[in-house]
Amino acid sequence: MEFDAVIFDLDGVICSTDEYHYKAWKAMADGMGIPFDRTINNRLRGVSRMASLEIILEKYEGPALSDGDKQRLAEQKNDLYRESLHEMSTADLPAEVKETLDALRAMGLKLAIGSSSKNTPFILGQIGLGGWFDAVSDGNNITRSKPDPEVFVKAAEMLGMPADRCLVVEDAVSGAEAGHRGGMKVACVGDAAKNGAGDWNMESVRELTDIVKG
Repeated sequence: MEFDAVIFDLDGVICSTDEYHYKAWKAMADGMGIPFDRTINNRLRGVSRMASLEIILEKYEGPALSDGDKQRLAEQKNDLYRESLHEMSTADLPAEVKETLDALRAMGLKLAIGSSSKNTPFILGQIGLGGWFDAVSDGNNITRSKPDPEVFVKAAEMLGMPADRCLVVEDAVSGAEAGHRGGMKVACVGDAAKNGAGDWNMESVRELTDIVKG
């Protein structure tokens, strides 16, 4: 096989929390009188919470905000988001994703998560994948968000795998860049695939089983 391990981004690949994020940012922005729509929201994909806030604040016209103010706004958004995550269930795990994960595991590959989200463990639990992956590298153990490769490099280290034996699966262009900067090949779905950001640009995660065979 061409690879020994597959490292998955969480949001947009394993499951989708886009709508939960959008509603939480929208509520925070509305409260501040800041214009916010789905076009702006699309710029937040794969970006850390504080970096996302800075993007939203580009259209802010009120009094200057201190670092403490920004931290409170980010926490307000995260509280709204985390509250909504309780609505998630195993129904949020697409059948084709679970089938693909099971097939890859049956092939003997190591499987990991590489996500910038600090809510990763909770989300995995909600969709029935708590403790399922061989390693989870997420916002709780990194200091730099994508396109920095740190989250994927740490996932590979946790798996005990060299970068060139790991395949990254991403839906965001910034995530695909992070994988490449980490010395890994990248298979993309969603926006990243439409932008041709991957070494393979897939219509479905089902294609992974053929890609890893080489």
